[in-house]
Amino acid sequence: AVYRIVAIDVQSRREGRDLRKVGFYDPIKNQSYLNVPAILYFLEKGAQPTGTVRDILKKAEVFK
Repeated sequence: AVYRIVAIDVQSRREGRDLRKVGFYDPIKNQSYLNVPAILYFLEKGAQPTGTVRDILKKAEVFK
């Protein structure tokens, strides 16, 4: 399975419409694509990553 990493509005349901797709993660192939500028933009605007996404971002060294 490939998981999409998306930014969603806090007032939306988890399965709601996403604001923007910012990456994907494939745990079987251990591959990921992250749009780092978009991720940093949403984090600066107050976005809160889930624990799993936070771990993916740490592994990709987005957080220094």
